Order: sequence, then C-alpha cells, then structure tokens
Amino acid sequence: MGHLLSKEATSLSRDRRCRRGRKVPPPRSRSCFLRGPCMLCFIVHSASPPAPEQPLPARDPLAPPPYAALATAEQRAARRLLCLPPAAWEPRSRCQRLLLSGLLPSPVRGLLGPARPPGEVASEMVCKRKGTGLPACPPSKQPRCAAAAAAAEPEAGSGASGGDASARGAAGDSGGGRQPASPPPPPALEKKDEEEEEKEKEKGGEAGCEEPQEHPGDGCREPLLALTPNINHLPPSILLKIFSNLSLNERCLSVSLVCKYWRELCLDFQFWKQLDLSSRQQVTDELLEKIASRSQNVTEINISDCRNVSDKGVCILAIKCPGLLRYTAYRCKQLSDISIIAVASQCPLLQKVHVGNQDRLTDEGLKQLGSKCRELKDIHFGQCYKISDEGMIFIAKGCEKLQRIYMQENKLVTDRSVRAFAEHCPELQYVGFMGCSVTSKGVIHLTKLRNLSSLDLRHITELDNETVMEIVKRCKNLNSLNLCLNWIINDRCVEVIAKEGRNLKELYLVSCKITDSALIAIGRYSMTVETVDVGWCKEITDHGATQIAQSSKSLRYLGLMRCDKDSTFRLRFKQRTVKGLYSTSNLATFSEILPEVLPLNIRR
Repeated sequence: MGHLLSKEATSLSRDRRCRRGRKVPPPRSRSCFLRGPCMLCFIVHSASPPAPEQPLPARDPLAPPPYAALATAEQRAARRLLCLPPAAWEPRSRCQRLLLSGLLPSPVRGLLGPARPPGEVASEMVCKRKGTGLPACPPSKQPRCAAAAAAAEPEAGSGASGGDASARGAAGDSGGGRQPASPPPPPALEKKDEEEEEKEKEKGGEAGCEEPQEHPGDGCREPLLALTPNINHLPPSILLKIFSNLSLNERCLSVSLVCKYWRELCLDFQFWKQLDLSSRQQVTDELLEKIASRSQNVTEINISDCRNVSDKGVCILAIKCPGLLRYTAYRCKQLSDISIIAVASQCPLLQKVHVGNQDRLTDEGLKQLGSKCRELKDIHFGQCYKISDEGMIFIAKGCEKLQRIYMQENKLVTDRSVRAFAEHCPELQYVGFMGCSVTSKGVIHLTKLRNLSSLDLRHITELDNETVMEIVKRCKNLNSLNLCLNWIINDRCVEVIAKEGRNLKELYLVSCKITDSALIAIGRYSMTVETVDVGWCKEITDHGATQIAQSSKSLRYLGLMRCDKDSTFRLRFKQRTVKGLYSTSNLATFSEILPEVLPLNIRR
C-alpha cells in the first residue's frame, strides 16, 4: 500500500509539471512517499480481531481538541513525530487512518477510529527499497519494572480510547453534524509542553520508558553496589608523599611493579632529584647517561663504591645536570681528576663534594674546584694521599663560604693548610684533620674561628695540652671535641676543658693518658656534657665511673670499653660498676666490653 501511495504521488507531480510545460524527468524506481525509510512499511498490526468501522461522531465546538489530552511523554513524542497541524488530526480517509494507527500509541488510536474495515486481513508489509531497514540497536539495560509497564500500557490505552470514544459519541449526538476544524491549542499549553520536553531531554530519558524511582524499596530496581575502597582513589599528591618515604630500592624494585599507574608515579621528577646509587655494581656509565637524560634536574647523587662507573659517566652526568649541588663518591679508586674537573666546570652551584679515598685525585682537580665553585660549603678529601697544601690553599682562597672541612691521613697536608682555612674561611663550623701532618703551631690558628662548633684532632702526634686549652677558651660555641689517640692529653687538660667548655656536650678521650681524676672533674665542673667516652684508658677504675655517674646532672652516655687496670679484677670491676651505674637515675646508657663477655648496653 505504501508503494501505491508513492506511485500516485509521483503521477500527480508528473501531471502538474506537464501542465506547466516543463520537461519531466523519468520516474524513479522504488521511490517512497516519505523520504528516508518508508514509515508505511512498519505499521504495527494488532493481534486482536478487527473491529467494525463506525462513522465518526460530531464533536462539541466548545470541547477541548483531542490532542490536548495527550499528557504522557509517549503521546507527545507521537505528536512531535508527525508534526501535523490541528486540522489533520481529523482522519478523513482510510489511508490516513492506516498511517496514524501504525505510528501513534494506543491512547491516540482511539481518537482516529479503527485502522481497518471489517473483514480486511492484515498483510505483511515489506519495504522494497534498496538498503532500507531498521538499524540494529545495541541492547540497553533497563529497570525490571519497565517490562511490566510496557505490558500494562495496551490495557490502559484501550480503556482510555473507549472513554474518549464514548465522550465523542455524546458530543456528536448533541451537535448533530460534521464539526468544523479544531482551533489551535492555547499558547500556555504549548509552552508548558515544551518546558516538559526540555526537562525530559536533560534527564536523558526516552519516550515510553519509566524513570527509576527515588527509593530502591518502592520499586523493583536493584540497589546500587557500594564502591570498594581503593588506594588509587587518593589524589596523586598524597600517593607521591607516601612513596617519598620509601627508599630507591623499594620504589624501583617493588612499588613500580604493582601497576602502570604506580610506575608512572615512581618516575616522577621529585624522586629523581636525590639519587643514592651507592654500593650498586650494576650502575654503569650507560645507566648514568639514561638517568641524566630522563631527569636533568638532579641535585644530589651518591655513587660511592660503584666500581663500574668511570670518568666518562661522571662527565656526562655533569654536562646534563648543571644544577647539581651535592656530589659524593667515596672509594671510587678508578676515578681521576677528569671527573672532578668536569663536575667543577659544569656545575658552578656545587655546595658539597665528598670524594674520600681516591688515590688518583691530585691538586689539579682541587684547583678547578677553588676557581669555579664559589658556593662550596662542605668538602671531604680523606685518604686522598696525593693532595697537598697547594690544592688546599687554592680551595681556601676561592671558597670563602666553606663551613665543613674534613681531612684524614693526608700526610702532605701541613700547618700551612690549617692556617689558610683559618684566615680565609671565617664561617667554618666543622674542622677535622685526623692523622694529618699538623702540629700545635697550625692548630693554634683555629682560635680565630668564632663559629667553630665541632673539632676533630684525633691522632695529632705533636699536639700539646696548652693548645687544646687555648682553643676551648677562645671558641665559646664549641660543643664537640674529639681528642682520641693523643697520649699527651692528661687530667689537667680535661679539668680545664670541663671548666671552660660552657657549651660542650660531647667529649671523646679514647686512649688518652687520663685517670679517675678526669672523670671526677667532668662530673663536678661540667653542667652540659652529655656524652663521655674514655675507652681504652688503662687508669680508669670503677671509682671514677661511679663518681661521674652520681655527680653529673647532664650525663647520658658513658663509654668504658676496656677500662680495666688489672686483668685479675676484670669480673669484679664489671659487677660493681654495672650495679652502681644502673642504680643512678641520671645515666641513660652504659657501655663496657670485656674480652670474656659480649657488649653490654643498659638503657633505662
């Protein structure tokens, strides 16, 4: 039937064109009346027996138009689909009734009358247009109550159509005749419908589907499952803060293997600013180059004990990381002056250089540090046996902001270096010349350092008591003094230290020539000393240890390793001293080691 209508429409248009004198194009094959898919081919036929066709009754002119009762979303959607004027709602022919009966919902079909005359058999309509047909729609999950609502819809629609038909019959009897065209709907009603349609579009609902209820218990909608808490729901900043408390091994070998998201977080630039690669033999020049290429904002790196790193890798690191601030490379004997010169020339903001125990390092590398790195504050060249006064003086004159310097067993460093640092580096706070060729003539220059807080003078063979006492008197901020392995230090020197060291907290006197009198003086005169170590002092007995423990108000640690005057009294000394020290309320830690027993630590 749809194609019959299409042929008729085509013939009418051809006749009109012929009358106007225009050239008529050949008729198209398989054309439809409606553009797009043929809507007449999808008429829904009801399974119920056909009802007899009845004449359309007259309507009351004052009654509202039939389309005004379309209140549901399905009915309004049908009206939008047809886009018919109000006059077209009066079905005048059989074809129009067939069209509208297939497209409109059941409540509206009652307004149009029966779709087929009695005895007409419903035939299957198939569209013969090429490529036409309904597109396959993906299945969409709907609430369970939608099926029940769809089943109840035809019943409600038939009841509504019956009520409307009776109302029309009554109006037709009273009017008695064909009613005129229905007036247009009121503007207020149209405006209200448009607002409701916009609200439905915003909610994303479709016509004919019920909206889910607000309360799950009121309908048959399934309750939503509670979200399982997951650590990945945290903001990235919090996860980065958590990962920052882990070591490099934990982040690279454990955390980064959990998932891709955690791997990306472990590659964040803040984790690659401070790198501790010490004691890792798999670190090579290629690995250093990759790290430097990926993260060029490295500020601190430690490659101590990395045997497979050469000068080439350090040079590449220095070139690609010009913002390097702290460089540590202990016991890298394969490195030479080339690496330290590259670091000094490419990283002018360098503040810390610790390169202890490098046999190939000479004064040439130190000269570059002194001339290029003016911001240097902390240096460590212990056991670099080829360094002499020439390189140390160059650093002292070029790096006036130095605060810490430590030298160990540098036999070529003499009093000249000590004097140069004391004169050109007034901000020095920590000074250490353990085992260097330094004498009292050079150490006395350290009295110029007013900010000196820690002094390490271990194993200085030509150090006298007068020099030590003078330093303690002049340096009022001194809080740590290490005089171990100096056999010349005696009880008188320790007594002066206890009296003059007003801020002294740590005093180390291992293997010094002192007796119980030194311990008694410390307990009597010092009000600030917290740590005292007199291990390997053969003249110390239990009397001196007990007196200092009872008299000192600030002592927290006392080291008495191998303080046994006579081997026949070792066990008795241990028992009596431990009992006396443990009964003292001020002492927190007591340490003693005898050849026959394990280390003993008593904590309260």
